[in-house]
Amino acid sequence: QVHLAESGGGSVQAGGSLRLSCVASERSYRGYTMAWFRQAPGQERQFVSYMSWTGASTLYADSVKGRFTISRDNAKNTMYLQMSSLKPEDTAVYYCASGSGLTTSASVYLYWGQGTQVTVSS
Repeated sequence: QVHLAESGGGSVQAGGSLRLSCVASERSYRGYTMAWFRQAPGQERQFVSYMSWTGASTLYADSVKGRFTISRDNAKNTMYLQMSSLKPEDTAVYYCASGSGLTTSASVYLYWGQGTQVTVSS
């Protein structure tokens, strides 16, 4: 079954912005921490940000602090990633994930989306 589905990726010039969305099934969303990861070609999957169920706990990778904002609308089972001041090094496939803890480790998350491509050009 498809439990998580990302959308909103695309191509943008450096300095631009995009907003990613992740629509989740209730099974994969309710009570869970939601997180964003990204993976560039030839690189390891990298933590981007997470937000706990209540929103009380959030965390950003140093590489995106001040530029990306995570949010969630629990009435819609949807998580968002607002990305601003994009840089070429942000180019990657971005993945939505959910899990029961607060962690930056991809291996701990239970559910994953299919990914959405973000390409930032100079």
